[in-house]
Amino acid sequence: MLLSVGYSSCHWCHVMARESFEEPALAERMNRLFVPVKVDREERPEVDEIYMSFVQGATGAGGWPLTVFVAPDRTPFFGGTYFPPEDRWGRPGFGRVLDGVAAAWADRAHRAQLLAGGQRLLARLRAASALPGRSAAGGGELITSEVAGAGVRRLLRAYDRKDGGFGPAPKFPPSRQTVLLLRWHLAEPGAPVGAEALDAARHTLERMANGGLRDQLAGGFHRYSTDAEWLVPHFEKMLYDNALLVPAYLAAHRISGDPAEAEAARTTLDWMDRELGSAEGGFHSALDADSEGEEGRFYAWTLPEVERVLGGEAPLFAAAYDLTAGGNWEGRTVLRRVADDRALAERFGVGPEEARDRLAAARDRLLAAREERERPGLDDKVLLSWNALAVRAFAEAGRTLGEAGFLARAQRAGRYLLAEFRRADGRWLSVRCRGETKLPALLDDHAFLLEALLQLFESDGDETWLAEAERVADLLDEHFRAPGGGYYTTPDDHEPLPVRTRNGFDGALPSGNAVAAGALLRLHALTGDPARRDAARGVITAFLPQARESPAGFATLLTATLRYLAEPRQVVVLGERGAPETRKALGVLRRAAFPDGFVLAADPRDTGESRLPAVAGLRAGKPGAAAAGSGELAFLPCRGGTCGLPLASLEAARAYLTAE
Repeated sequence: MLLSVGYSSCHWCHVMARESFEEPALAERMNRLFVPVKVDREERPEVDEIYMSFVQGATGAGGWPLTVFVAPDRTPFFGGTYFPPEDRWGRPGFGRVLDGVAAAWADRAHRAQLLAGGQRLLARLRAASALPGRSAAGGGELITSEVAGAGVRRLLRAYDRKDGGFGPAPKFPPSRQTVLLLRWHLAEPGAPVGAEALDAARHTLERMANGGLRDQLAGGFHRYSTDAEWLVPHFEKMLYDNALLVPAYLAAHRISGDPAEAEAARTTLDWMDRELGSAEGGFHSALDADSEGEEGRFYAWTLPEVERVLGGEAPLFAAAYDLTAGGNWEGRTVLRRVADDRALAERFGVGPEEARDRLAAARDRLLAAREERERPGLDDKVLLSWNALAVRAFAEAGRTLGEAGFLARAQRAGRYLLAEFRRADGRWLSVRCRGETKLPALLDDHAFLLEALLQLFESDGDETWLAEAERVADLLDEHFRAPGGGYYTTPDDHEPLPVRTRNGFDGALPSGNAVAAGALLRLHALTGDPARRDAARGVITAFLPQARESPAGFATLLTATLRYLAEPRQVVVLGERGAPETRKALGVLRRAAFPDGFVLAADPRDTGESRLPAVAGLRAGKPGAAAAGSGELAFLPCRGGTCGLPLASLEAARAYLTAE
């Protein structure tokens, strides 16, 4: 079998398809010598993970398109990434590769050598997935903040103090690393490392938002930067990248109050809804890098093009966005913000507000003109895992920014996922495309969905979301739990694959194991169920030794570790549901900068059951219940499902939640 793994917005996947797969002579040879199979890595990430690991182990590098030759028993024996149609750039031509592999396979002795090498690499993958046994409920690795601290310090050593980010080009948006730095700052705000972590995270977010990595006209971020200064991106725009960056900007904004960070999150969400939103209620996957046969053609500008659209406003816009006659990329300009409103106002003799308003109008005009160009292709499949990330981003934005429209969009998408991706037996599917939902859901689907459902509950207080979250957590435990802690990538009834993988490191997406750990800790804090905390501990202890060796690759797990070590706090807002003062108090508390605090709402008139021990205790007459009958708005501090006497004021409740 010739296995080609790629994805719709992958530039070099398109190049190889055009040059080789669609070339008649090469296509004839390929079909004569092999059984060609094309796989979308976003639909089948568990297949991509196995064969990418093989190619990385065999060649020392990986990427897409992924080209792997596989025996009938699914053992890989030769592979690489992009192969040009003929020998070029030090790479063998695809035709020569086809002939060479076919000849080696025909030679039985050579075939045996190739298969033995593939089997050895698969054995290593199996060994890596068979982590040392540990008790998920206790014992084993001692969990401390030491590994997270080491990871933070290593990130800060790799920090690019000029341009932000960590390490050299190419630079991918470090959403998980910035969240870890911000989380560490909240744990140690007065310590030098805590202050440095905050500065590094915010500087990185600022440089990305002002650079060419961000679409300065429509919002949203491209896939990654090809250079150190975030100028020239790889131009595809992915749902998951943007959904992961929004919480990072929101976390920074909660700490700093900087409106620019809120605006970066807001415009990203607007772009996601406008350009990736589906009519059914979910979100499509990606926009291509290419249009009109060129990468970036849709997004880049020349000075004459801008002058034709803006006329006399062009000089102000050019000064703001690095627009010059020669361009900053192959004779064209990738827009990036190089001068702020105040500097522009001084240069052009206007007020800062006027400069801001004129730039906003200019962006609108250029965006309208850009819409006349041939648009990049849309990958219209809807993925459960990526959509769950989007739901989480919209829900958190609705809560943090106090914008009801974002919360409503999260609720709509959440209901859509529940309606279209769940089978009649309660199990989940992972892909919906053109009216068909298919393929069994994997670990990432369940972990990201669990987090999204909890974020919805924390944003609107509807316990329906909490009940759904508990069902998803039960499925994780029933079908994915691995001995010694953590979860397998595939469920126990998945089709057989060469390896049943289990890992905790972050790749293009955050680790499903690490996200599950953080979400299970949130679920435990809300419901008090000790089994959820035990399961989270099992994940953390299973992967902590690996995180100790390479902490930068385990940022999400280290963030979950800090959550495990923190004591969660709750404030129950007792007040009439829907009353203006109740809504105002909930909004103020939900916008506060705390990662381990929970804001719950309770209406004194309710008498039904609650899944929340703190609320159920009030209805059962436990301590704090007297406030329920007072008729006044009250704020009850709660820990471990037990509430104390009411706090004196809304500000006191906020201080309780945010105290170190």
